[in-house]
Amino acid sequence: MPGDPTAPDMTTQPRPVYVIGAGPGGLAAAAALRARGVRAVVIEKSDAVGSSWRGHYDRLRLHTTRRLSALPGLAMPRRFGRWVRRDDVVRYLEKYAEFHELELVTGVEVTRIEPAPEGDGWILHATGGRELAAAAVVVATGYNHTPALPDWPGRDAYEGRLLHAADYRNPQPYAGQDVLVVGVGNTGAEIAVDLVEGGAARVRLAVRTAPHILRRSTAGWPAQRSGILVRRLPRRLVDRLGALVARASVPDLSAYGLPRPATGLYSRVEQGSIPVQDVGLIDAVRSGKVEPVAAVESFDGAEVVLADGSRVAPDAVIAATGYRRALEGLVGHLGVLDERGRPRTHGARSPGQARDLYFTGFSNPISGMLREMAIDAEKIAKAVARRTSGS
Repeated sequence: MPGDPTAPDMTTQPRPVYVIGAGPGGLAAAAALRARGVRAVVIEKSDAVGSSWRGHYDRLRLHTTRRLSALPGLAMPRRFGRWVRRDDVVRYLEKYAEFHELELVTGVEVTRIEPAPEGDGWILHATGGRELAAAAVVVATGYNHTPALPDWPGRDAYEGRLLHAADYRNPQPYAGQDVLVVGVGNTGAEIAVDLVEGGAARVRLAVRTAPHILRRSTAGWPAQRSGILVRRLPRRLVDRLGALVARASVPDLSAYGLPRPATGLYSRVEQGSIPVQDVGLIDAVRSGKVEPVAAVESFDGAEVVLADGSRVAPDAVIAATGYRRALEGLVGHLGVLDERGRPRTHGARSPGQARDLYFTGFSNPISGMLREMAIDAEKIAKAVARRTSGS
C-alpha cells in the first residue's frame, strides 16, 4: 500500500528495472513490480502519463467494460460508467500513478537498448546523452505508436485535405463537407459515425476487406466476456461460433456494400484484425448515412481513385489505416522482432538471446487489451522478482 512504513526502501537498489512508456501497460508493470519490492522507474518521452490516450478523438470510449479494464491494485470508479470515456481513462491513469507512488521521469525518450558490457542487465541510451543502467527492461511504448499512412500513388499532390485518424478530434471541422474515411476497423467505423452525427454532408467508408462486426453488448452480455471465454478454444470452433453469433445478432449488410467476411472471426484475429464493435455503424449503413465503397488505390489531383475504378472527390480524406509499433530503432538490432516488427515474446517470457527484456501491450486480443496488460504486469513482476532474488 502507498505510504506503508513497513515497505522496503527500493531507492537503495543500485540498478532499477526501467519501464519504457507511461501508458496503461507501463504503469501496470511498474505498480506490480513495486508491490513485489522491486524498484521500477518509468521513462516517458511526453510530459504526462497516458499520452496516447490524450491524443485520441473526443468521443472515444473503451469497448471493454470498466470492471474488466482496471489495472492491478486500483479499481476504476463506478461513476465512470460501464463504457469508460477517453477523458476518464486519462484521469484514471493519472490517479493510478499517484496512488501507487510510481517513480516517473517525463520528457526523456529512450532511443536504443544495448546489453550491458559486463553481460548482466542493460544500458539504455536516452535523450540528452543519458546512459541508464538497468537490471531489466520492460518495453511498453504502445500498440498505437506511430501513425501508418499508406504511400498511395499521387498522395502528395492530392488537392483535398488528407489526414491520419490520429489527427482527428471531432466532427466540427467537417460539418457540411463530403468526407471519405479509409479503413473499417474500430477507429474508422467510429469516426464515420461521429462525422454523420456531427453534420457531415456525406460520409463514405472505403473498405478493402469486409470486417467482422459484433454488438458491443447483447442483452447485457458484453462481447468482451465472450472473447475471454473463447480465447483458448480451437480456432475452427471459434470461427464457427462467431459465424453463428453474427447471423443471430448482426443483420446482413451485403446489399449496402458491406458483405459478411469470408474468413472466420478468430482466423482474422490471429492475422491481427480485431472485430468491429458496433457503436452505430450498422444503423448508419442501413440508413444510407455511411456509404461503403471500394478501397483506395491512388489519388489524382482532387480525386480519389478506388479499387473498382470509380472516382470520388471528397473535401477531406481521413485515413484510419492503423499504426506501426516502431520498435526497430529501439530493439531491432537485438533480433527480438518478427518480420512485421512485432515482439516475438510478450508478458513474462524474455527472448532467449535477450534475457530480462520484456514486452507488454503489443497485441490487441479479443479478451481486451487493458485486461491482458494487467495480467502481463503481474506475470512480469513475478518473473523479475524471482530473478532478482536468485531463486
